[in-house]
Order: sequence, then C-alpha cells, then structure tokens
Amino acid sequence: MLSRWMSGSSRSLEREYGCTVRLLDDSEYTCTLQRDAKGQYLFDLLCHHLNLLEKDYFGIRFVDPDKQRHWLEFTKSVVKQMRAQPPFTMCFRVKFYPTDPAALKEEITRYLVFLQIKRDLYHGRLLCKTSDAALLAAYILQAEIGDYDPGKHPEGYSSKFQFFPKHSEKLERKIAEIHKTELSGQTPATSELNFLRKAQTLETYGVDPHPCKDVSGNAAFLAFTPFGFVVLQGNKRIHFIKWNEVAKMKFEGKTFCLYVSQKEEKKIALTYFAPTPEACKHLWKCGIENQAFYKLEKSSQVRTVSSSNLFFKGSRFRYSGRVAKEVMESSAKIKREPPEIHRAGLVPSRSCPSITHGPRLSSVPRTRRRAVHISIMEGLESLRDSAHSTPVRSASHSDAFMSHSRSSRAESSERVAVISDEIYSPADSVLPTPVAEHSLELMLLSRQINGAPCSIEEEKESEANTPTATEADEMGGEFKALCQGVGGNGGTQAAQVNKFVLSVLRLLLVTVGLLFVLLLLLIILTESDLDIAFFRDIRQTPEFEQFHYQYFCPLRRWFACKVRSVLSLLIDT
Repeated sequence: MLSRWMSGSSRSLEREYGCTVRLLDDSEYTCTLQRDAKGQYLFDLLCHHLNLLEKDYFGIRFVDPDKQRHWLEFTKSVVKQMRAQPPFTMCFRVKFYPTDPAALKEEITRYLVFLQIKRDLYHGRLLCKTSDAALLAAYILQAEIGDYDPGKHPEGYSSKFQFFPKHSEKLERKIAEIHKTELSGQTPATSELNFLRKAQTLETYGVDPHPCKDVSGNAAFLAFTPFGFVVLQGNKRIHFIKWNEVAKMKFEGKTFCLYVSQKEEKKIALTYFAPTPEACKHLWKCGIENQAFYKLEKSSQVRTVSSSNLFFKGSRFRYSGRVAKEVMESSAKIKREPPEIHRAGLVPSRSCPSITHGPRLSSVPRTRRRAVHISIMEGLESLRDSAHSTPVRSASHSDAFMSHSRSSRAESSERVAVISDEIYSPADSVLPTPVAEHSLELMLLSRQINGAPCSIEEEKESEANTPTATEADEMGGEFKALCQGVGGNGGTQAAQVNKFVLSVLRLLLVTVGLLFVLLLLLIILTESDLDIAFFRDIRQTPEFEQFHYQYFCPLRRWFACKVRSVLSLLIDT
C-alpha cells in the first residue's frame, strides 16, 4: 500500500514542471505547471498576478534551444511547445501594440505598454530623430524621479541614466534641459501618457524586426505594425502595405511570400528569404496573427490559414484570440476601482536599466561593445511621422557614409553618438536609437562587414542568447549561398520554371494515386465477397451490373488470356 502511494506521488511530481516568467519590469513570476496545462492557464495566472484586464495586447514569448523565438500558443499544452528542459523560462511582453495607446482604458495597461516601449527605445527598436529622443527620455526621467530638485540632482545627473544604446553628452544636456524647464509638475501617470502619445507618432512604433534577405541578397527587416506590413532596408522604409491591401501570406522552407492587392487591380508578390525554415514559419505566423487582430471586425471572421501548395497540406494555423475592435469594446465596459500600480522607480534593471551607478556608457571597454561612432549633425532630417505609406528618404549614398564615418571619429564627444553594433538576436532589435537617417545604413553596413555580435551586458534575458561569431558567419554564408542561387533575373526565372515543373509532377503523382485507389475499389467491388451494405447497394444498381458483365468480365478474360500466353512463352523458352 505504501509503495503504491509513493509511486503515485512520484508520478504526480513528474507531471509538474517549474516555470519562470520575466515581467516587463524585470521582476519574475514563478509557478508550477501540470503536464497538460494549456498556455491560456499560464497567461491567466500572469494577468491575475498583474491585476490586468486589458490583456489581449500581451503575450508570452520564449526561445527554443536553436535560438528561435516563439509566441506561446494559448490553445496548446505549454510543455509540448517547449523544446528546452525544465524549468522553463519565458517573458511577458506586448504582442499587439495598441493603435492608440493613450486610449487604453486603465492606467495599469498604459504603464505596461510604457515599459515595453521604454524597452524598445533602449534596445533600438524605436527609431527616432535626436529631438524626439531627448523628449522621450525626459518623459522617462520625469516619470521615475519626479520634478527637478537641485539638491538631489547635481550637474550631469542625466548621465547616470541609460535610455538608449549610446548617446552623447550633448544629448544628455538636452534631456536635462527639457526635464528642468518643460515637465515640472507632471505626475508619473501624466508623463507616461505623454510618452505614449509621442511614441505612437513615430514610424517605427510597434516594430519588431525579422531579419531577411530579398531576391538580390540585400539585407532587409520585415515587421508588422498596427497599421500594416513594413519592409526596412538600410535606413529606408521601402515598402509599407496597409492591412486591407494584404491579400495573402505564405511560406515554403525559408521563402516568405506576401501578395498585395492594390486599387488599380494590380497584384504584387514580395518574396524574402529567412535565415531558417523555423524563422520563416515564425514570421508567417506573426503576420497571420497581426492581420487578423488589426484587420477583422469580429473574431468569428477568423479562418484557418494554410501555407500549402496544390494537393499538399503544408502548415495550418488559426489565430485564437479576440480582434482589436472587440478588445476596445470590451475595455469600454470595464468598471472597477483603478488598481494600485507599483512602479519600479530607481531599481536597477538587468535588461533595460534606467539608472546605472557605474561609469558612463562611453567608457565601457571596446572588448565589451564594438561600436560605430557616428556624428550627429545639426539639422537632422526627421523621419516623417504622418506619412505611413511613403518610404523614408535617404540623405546620401553609402560611399559618403563611409568617408563621413572616418572623419567623424576625430570630432569632439559632444558631436558623437555611439550606436551599439550588435547583430540581431531573438531578444533584441538592430535598429539604433537615436540616429540620423544616414547613420542606420552605415551601422547595417558595418555590421555586415564585422559579422560578429556585441553583447549588451545589461540585456541578460534568458529568453534568448546572443549568437556567437561562428554562428553569425555560418548564417552569413548560408545567406550568401542562397542569394547566389536565386539572385538576379536569371535566378528568378529558373526558380519559377522549377516551381512549375514541380507542380506538374505533383499533379501527375496525385492523378496516378487517384487512379490506383479507384482501381483498387473496383477490384474489391467485383472480385471480393465482402457483404457490406455500402458495397451491396452498389452491386445491385443496374449501371454496375451492366458495367460488370459488358465491360469488366470481357476485360478480365482478355487480361487472363494474355497472362497465360506470356507464362506459356516463358515456360517454352
């Protein structure tokens, strides 16, 4: 009896798995999960812990052992989705950025979105010009330390805060000036609200870039925003496609295709290549979810989407949540006392620190950070905030970038900004903040030349590890081989011909298979003695009897005669 109880208890313990979720303020939530626990169960636990009702904008992200990131699917078992060994580590993040974050119903929701965009700003996913960067940083400063106090905030106090991957002393003075003169009297909630309003106007608001290459082998970054599909190449937004213009998204292997329908009844197909098939599938699933969330009127309109070729099943996926319009309608019905918000304040953060008590970032040794020094000139051309459908114009060509970067190294520190030169990892973006329009293209060019990562020590989220230099070289070689195979017009035409040939072969294969199945069914009907109701009804029809006696029986006799003649010929020889 005791042995049975012990074996039963051991089996129950084996079915429980430890799970740690890192929240947006870098605190951690730990729990245990049963083997069959769904993703929705874990997500509800987190939302209850955070006292969050407007939860449809958020999700849980994790990274598998191959450094490929995923969003946890709420309709599936958590354990079955995790390829790593327990205990599991995940991160709570904003999955769908609100179209208008200032219109969110509750302050707790706005605060969490504020933490996410603050993280985007620090890791370079939110690209903006210098004046906007100074204003956003000043809002963060006001929200965290309150009004300027000469007794508490000595000269250069803003240099102890880290808002961007790199920034200059001139930018620090601008931040402190705005904080002293323009934001006095604002409460943390007001500063956060103003921060969200300003961030929402930027072109890269909500951008979570996926690294890819186009058919010519040029590096590009694909992203899905509340307004549509975006392609960034260099410092240009070369494509912006509204959600109502996106006709279809599909993938096959490493190839991602997006089909666009425009008003002039023109159909455009955009093709890009992801580093791995897993990355391409993740890109496709993110696109399907974002399109359903922002485009549809009701969740009942959501359909299962298949990324398959003719006659083959391929991958099937269905968005399982509510859409943006339903979320807004549900938020308007919330009636409760505003929950208490425990702001992080001056607590140092591991991955997105606000205040650092150590040396200035510019004094970090080069062994820890390789950086590209780029001077920020006066009169930077701003990224156009309202032109969501037009690409950002470039200021100059790449040759000018290289010569300009060499000359800028000798300039004073007030005219220098250091942009972190880290390659894309599952947790971080490659877009620097703040940066001039010409600076981003130079940074991407230098990143292709170096081909090695530069880790940020403060960003130690366990959801992803920065790829090593060897892995980056292997990935670059893989991209190079891929682009050599498909680059240019000749490669594109050859690929189209190959696809056509494959389609024809598949059609022939399926046709032969169907004929074989029909022949097998015919033999069972005519030659077997199976007394099944379905077969019996068919055999009793006049059409089948006529076919059997007038066609099948003579054909069988002819075939048997031929077989006997062949056998006799073989015996005689």
